Amino acid sequence: METVNIQLTDKAARDYRLVCLARENGDEKAFADLLKIYREPLYLMLLKMTNDPVEADDLTIEAFGKAFRSLHLYSPTHAFSTWLFTIASNNCIDHIRKKRLQTVSINNVYPQDDENQTEMQIESNAPNPEEEFITGQRVKIMREAVQLLKPRYKKLVEMRYFEELSYEEISLKLGLPIGTVKAQLFRARDLLYNLLKDRKDLI
Repeated sequence: METVNIQLTDKAARDYRLVCLARENGDEKAFADLLKIYREPLYLMLLKMTNDPVEADDLTIEAFGKAFRSLHLYSPTHAFSTWLFTIASNNCIDHIRKKRLQTVSINNVYPQDDENQTEMQIESNAPNPEEEFITGQRVKIMREAVQLLKPRYKKLVEMRYFEELSYEEISLKLGLPIGTVKAQLFRARDLLYNLLKDRKDLI
């Protein structure tokens, strides 16, 4: 752990110790401990922002994922909780903005009081044959990359994304705490990203 000359509170010192263990040693328990400490308060903040339990849960996981991938940027000049909640808040604001942009009223596109209405062509969202082929190739390459992971990571990714099991179901099947499951999945996703980062068409 690097030496820090800043006076830290007990809570800040605990968090910084966990951050150092996680980013310098890849300590999975440290990742899991950070998840356990901040998951609930982070979820509650995001729930207030979205008013949607499912979205809040997904955004909580996204926030931890972004924070864990950026731990090398964290400095103890600010509390880890402040840094983490800022990441989560900004990510949530971006999510809400994108969601609003994607929601277009049909009345704005085709006004009901227009007397000179003409037939409107609405583009289908169904994939064409070329898109289906590309998707199939992506899935194939992704599965090949998963095979390169260590067995414990490979199993988690397969259960979560191929079998589509919930975190709770994975936890029960493997006999692991949910925090550990989530922390190891974050690590697995980072490994997959590094394996595929040169494939710009996949990430």
